[in-house]
Amino acid sequence: MSALPVTVVRFNLVAPSPTPAALTARYRAAVEMAAFADDRGLTMVQTEEHHATTNGWMPSPLTFAGAVFGATRRIGVTVAALITPLHEPLRLAEDLASLDLLSGGRLTTVAGLGYRPEEYAAHGKDWRRRGALQDEVLATLLSAWTGEPFTYQGRTVRVTPRPYTRPHPPLLIGGSSRAAARRAARLGLPLFPSAHLPELAAYYHEQRAAFGTDGWVLQPPDRTSLLHLSEDPDRTWAEYGGHLLHEARTYASWQSAGTRSAVRSSARDAEGLRREGVYRVLTPDECVKLAQEKGAQGSLILHPLCGGMPVDEGWRSLHLFAERVLPRLGG
Repeated sequence: MSALPVTVVRFNLVAPSPTPAALTARYRAAVEMAAFADDRGLTMVQTEEHHATTNGWMPSPLTFAGAVFGATRRIGVTVAALITPLHEPLRLAEDLASLDLLSGGRLTTVAGLGYRPEEYAAHGKDWRRRGALQDEVLATLLSAWTGEPFTYQGRTVRVTPRPYTRPHPPLLIGGSSRAAARRAARLGLPLFPSAHLPELAAYYHEQRAAFGTDGWVLQPPDRTSLLHLSEDPDRTWAEYGGHLLHEARTYASWQSAGTRSAVRSSARDAEGLRREGVYRVLTPDECVKLAQEKGAQGSLILHPLCGGMPVDEGWRSLHLFAERVLPRLGG
């Protein structure tokens, strides 16, 4: 049997027209699902940051990560991406160090610029200065995590305690631009392209050689799919395809023409979304076959609460994966 791919459970807590009670139930379910995934040996929880939405899209992924770490012992959490220019740099250094200590090194942060000017406006940040803001945040994080005094905005500061992970918590630079690749190379940080971009990876390595820094690329495959498991995919698409479509259409509406994303959809309806293959509903047998095709270098990304998916349906998907897929993969 082939080795087990990386297994990821994604949460962004989207729910069309959310009520406080419904969102509370979804947040609690997500933490409980993360604990379930941890018990079954899944690899990673993935979450993300967005603001100024009407559907509850996760605005506070670090708070959510802390709740997951409190309920788990082994599983990692990746924030992909954190919109780092929106955060106060010193406080962000403290928060990430605290989460790194709390989790024993299980937090990975992808630092992104974001692509929605309204998010910058909501936080009083200048969209036109986003590159400079990103540079300031990243330089501050790397200096702060040494535990030594350093100069910040003209004054001497020191951030304590130091993180658990040395030399610092896992920090990758996200994006699809040459500017992002240059920034990562200059700082000696890994690059996390937002899509399968071999040419950007090559440019990053060229820049890294010029700067004399170390680094690596964590690149999505040329085909990325968000998965939901069902014994009857036709029924699931008929009943719940609208939830998948809601997320796909929302995400696509935020993207400018030149934006590159591994999970961008151009579908207009659920039928088109199904044909496209970015969002896939699979039987357990189909999921086993997919896992075997991907092997140890691939990943399976489960999205049990996608687009407001009912909590019970999300649990059905996770149980099918844990009980009908993992045992056949040696998991």
